Amino acid sequence: MKQTLFVSGAHTDVGKTYVACAILRAARAKGLSVEALKPVVSGFDPQDWGQSDPGRLLAALDRPLTLETLDAISPLRFDAPLSPPMAARLQGYDLRLAQLTDFCRAGLTASAADLTLVEGVGGVMSPISEDATGLDLMQALALPTVLVGGSYLGAISHTLTAIETLRARGLAIHAVVVSQSAEPDAPDFVQTVDSVAAFAGDLKVIAAARDDQAWAAQLV
Repeated sequence: MKQTLFVSGAHTDVGKTYVACAILRAARAKGLSVEALKPVVSGFDPQDWGQSDPGRLLAALDRPLTLETLDAISPLRFDAPLSPPMAARLQGYDLRLAQLTDFCRAGLTASAADLTLVEGVGGVMSPISEDATGLDLMQALALPTVLVGGSYLGAISHTLTAIETLRARGLAIHAVVVSQSAEPDAPDFVQTVDSVAAFAGDLKVIAAARDDQAWAAQLV
């Protein structure tokens, strides 16, 4: 049976792409076919994009880094490291939710893969277009969500707030992934995961350590 997931973050730079790529690789290791879509990306350097979010997704899909493959998964790309509508505005582009939903729906319909991921930008409530936040895109697509939180100081509150926000909009949460933050002074990772799990009700809460991706197999 085909599976579709939306990978969203409780905050910016918490490891959404790291988690998405780990899920794709875990699915491929199980012999599943995979597809990924990241409809919009900002902070994109067209001269050096191998380590960009779509570049990393293509690597996880085991596809060549070409303009054709890039356009197929991430057609709307903007240079400035700002929210997509702000970055688009700097380039004279009027970014609207309908463009993102149309692209995603077409990609989801066309995909014959066993697993198709859609990756958002920033946090759940980050602006994703002039007329919408990431949450609006998630609600329009109505896919089960993999919510990625961090383990930095304050991450527990951000993650639990995002959970409540998704629940308030009636969105299904497939799992919560707590991604280990790189900061050496971050709170204890295990205790952070346990704290999120203690307040997350019956949700599956997964610890995503930076030095091991075995956890991703639980999501496919």
